[in-house]
Amino acid sequence: MSKASLVYYIKWTFVASLVGVVCGGVSAGFLFLLDAVTVLRSERSELLYFLPLGGLVIGLIYQTIGRSVKSGTNLMIDEFHNPKSVVPIRMAPLVLIGTLLTHLFGGSAGREGTAVQMGGSIADQFTYLFKMNRSDRRTLLMAGMSGGFASVFGVPVAGMIFGLEVQSSGRLHLWAIIECAITAFVAHYVALELGVHHTVYVHPAAIGLTVNTAVLAIAAGICFGAAAQLFVFITSQLSRLFKKIMPLLPVRTFVGGLIIAGIYYFAPMTTRYAGLGLPLIEESMKTLSLPYDWFGKVLFTALTLASGFKGGEVTPLLYIGATLGNALSTVLPLSLPLLAAMGFVAVFAGAANTPLTCTVMAIELFGPEVGIYAALACFASFAVSGHRRIYHAQKIHMQEHSFPSRIYSFFQLLFRKPPLP
Repeated sequence: MSKASLVYYIKWTFVASLVGVVCGGVSAGFLFLLDAVTVLRSERSELLYFLPLGGLVIGLIYQTIGRSVKSGTNLMIDEFHNPKSVVPIRMAPLVLIGTLLTHLFGGSAGREGTAVQMGGSIADQFTYLFKMNRSDRRTLLMAGMSGGFASVFGVPVAGMIFGLEVQSSGRLHLWAIIECAITAFVAHYVALELGVHHTVYVHPAAIGLTVNTAVLAIAAGICFGAAAQLFVFITSQLSRLFKKIMPLLPVRTFVGGLIIAGIYYFAPMTTRYAGLGLPLIEESMKTLSLPYDWFGKVLFTALTLASGFKGGEVTPLLYIGATLGNALSTVLPLSLPLLAAMGFVAVFAGAANTPLTCTVMAIELFGPEVGIYAALACFASFAVSGHRRIYHAQKIHMQEHSFPSRIYSFFQLLFRKPPLP
């Protein structure tokens, strides 16, 4: 190894470790606060009817001081592809406040968006401290996103891959694999040391792979991909409609909160779709859920995010997938826990164009026995998903053709290293 290479790796080991410590600490604090507001909401159900006021506060905050960061994760992906200026540090506290208010009053949203945005925006501040160039900034952004994802879900390997994969559909940016790996693992273990306890899911029993079970897994994956596209379509159409009718963000968040709170009031059973829904995800892997739970989560999350609330899409997508897999267990001859676990990751894979991340995530959360089935479902979901996606700033490096050619194009381009700017 040359002296220049040695210096490079020493430098990035230090920087990536520092970013990981920060990401892990910030994620831990966020998860503790999120748990606290979730418990408070469950104890005081009347808080659900204050969602319009919470939305008004969020809208006013982003309308006045948060305009430059309101696009969230898409802003960081944009900066990765076209580096212009360091992501404003105010993204971190604003998305934290917005997410906590969303969950306190019963909005249906996630948590990964918050962790990824906090991790990426804080990591980008090291651009000033270490005088990073354009290429180094891109690595910092990927590392920060990896650290945020890994620490909030407890999946360090999937977190590493997420930072490499989420930027582009059909391409891994492998030049930053070491930096993303260090950040993801450090962030994960820092969060654990600070007392974070991640959900432990049921590990489905091992089932030998046969032609029949492989076909069933692919069929389930196609259903999960269709659900992912339905979610993206409804969310994008509602967002366009709200923006057209109500151009001012505070008005959108207030009216969106009013609609959701009104539904909660007149149909109390729909409160099962409020917040993260982690208990229902766990339940869906053990016993039959309501067959329409997945669609209820689609509608409530779409309403929440389209009207301007904060939190992210991933945990709702995990909910949608797990409950859809639960429903499919009544028609497909695969076990309920296995189908729920496959759906848990495959809907996310189709909506975010991240099949590798999701396959590895399944292995980390549900055990290696699930790996081959998760892979089949995730890549089938990805293959039928087209170019609709939750992260519209992603660059597409493959043409949208048929199912087989999309898979072929993916593997053809996956490991091709792009030229550095």
